[in-house]
Amino acid sequence: MSTLKNITKFIAILAIAGSFISCRGKEEKPNEETTPTENTTGTQESPAIDSTAMSFDPAGSDSGKIDGLKTVFFDYDKSTLSAEAKRTIQGNVDWMKKNANTKVQIEGHCDNRGSIEYNVALGERRANTVKDYMVSLGLSGNRLATISYGEEKPLVSSESESAWKKNRRANFVPSAM
Repeated sequence: MSTLKNITKFIAILAIAGSFISCRGKEEKPNEETTPTENTTGTQESPAIDSTAMSFDPAGSDSGKIDGLKTVFFDYDKSTLSAEAKRTIQGNVDWMKKNANTKVQIEGHCDNRGSIEYNVALGERRANTVKDYMVSLGLSGNRLATISYGEEKPLVSSESESAWKKNRRANFVPSAM
């Protein structure tokens, strides 16, 4: 039974990876910020690029090292926001407004109960719920991306309610714009 579950997980991961690869080849139109401009001599200049390094922990808000950016937790089998989650998200929106040159990837996570497919879908609903709420608070949606990891990236790997509670979350990984 364990082997079957591992094979199913592997197939699900391959399917997700395949969808990312197929999206990678799509061309995007250049926006005004990256389009070269013509100077007075008739030659083209590229716009200035801010080379200031970002110093965020790749674990994002799960690391606890990013002041002002906090992980949001969910109840079992839910993607709705509690009053506490809404307060946390408001703080994250305030942080993003102060850090206007930052985009954030919202990662949806689940505990390990339920099928892989179900947990990936639940993680996606959680990430999208957080994104939608952030947009409703005035943040531009183009600064927010979502991804679901389902049960694949637990914070705690124990089999207990306290561990599962920590794994039912949406965390935030910032990057430069």
